Amino acid sequence: MKQQEIRTVCVIGGGLMGRQIALNTAIHGFTVKLTDSSPEILVKVVQWKEEYLSERIAKGKMSEDQVGKIQERFCVVGTLEEATKNVELVIEAIYENKEAKEEVFKKLDALVSQDTIIATNSSYMPSSQFAAVVKNPSRLANLHYFNPALVMKLTEVVQGPHTSDETVAALMDFSIKTGKDPIHLRKEIDGFIANRILRAVRNEAFYLLEQKIATPREIDTAAEKGLGYPMGPFRLQDLTGIDLAYQLAQNTFAETGKKPVGYDLIKKKYEAGEWGRKSGRGWYDYS
Repeated sequence: MKQQEIRTVCVIGGGLMGRQIALNTAIHGFTVKLTDSSPEILVKVVQWKEEYLSERIAKGKMSEDQVGKIQERFCVVGTLEEATKNVELVIEAIYENKEAKEEVFKKLDALVSQDTIIATNSSYMPSSQFAAVVKNPSRLANLHYFNPALVMKLTEVVQGPHTSDETVAALMDFSIKTGKDPIHLRKEIDGFIANRILRAVRNEAFYLLEQKIATPREIDTAAEKGLGYPMGPFRLQDLTGIDLAYQLAQNTFAETGKKPVGYDLIKKKYEAGEWGRKSGRGWYDYS
């Protein structure tokens, strides 16, 4: 595959992750075009971008000149056709649904050149699940960011059996140039690296809660004060969203026929609308 220098990036998905990936990319000098199928979300992205950058100026973190240049590089556009025009990299960051992602990749395949790198930010779905719907799957890989993407330094570049070394090298280089510390996974594995470790910790935390050994706050305190974690497993789930956790738990249940550890606890929170920080209440009360 002929590798092009990455200069312009398309981000698909204006949710919490997509908008932060896009802004982080623009901050580090790349031109970014973000799109979403929902016009309402695009309006929210523009409002969020303005507020975030204004706050940076107010706090003395950025100058007005810096912000002006970032604004020029960060474009919010209404259609996938416009967003993918003349880009060297596409980062898909929509919700974790295989059918929805397949539909996006099919559309992308008809819009971008066969040299354009296509990366999915999916945290659990390896890119091999979508290799069949993309011409030249050697340019397809996982580029997994962590929440909040503007702050967290890690990215996981996951090389499937179809992914070329050139694609991996380009994504590693792009990650470094956008301020990240990437790691290269040479094989696809469920949960990748960080989430496998997190899952083991989270499952033990759910076990302790189910057995009524301690409260979520006490378990988080043990992780934070005893192990030096910046955030305990329950506080972290409130940040990333209990709705996302429930969706992933449902996927696991459907695939294996077995409820994952903590499934009933998450389901109860989800059905009560207690999704974490985004809803004002989760394992903690943010009202």
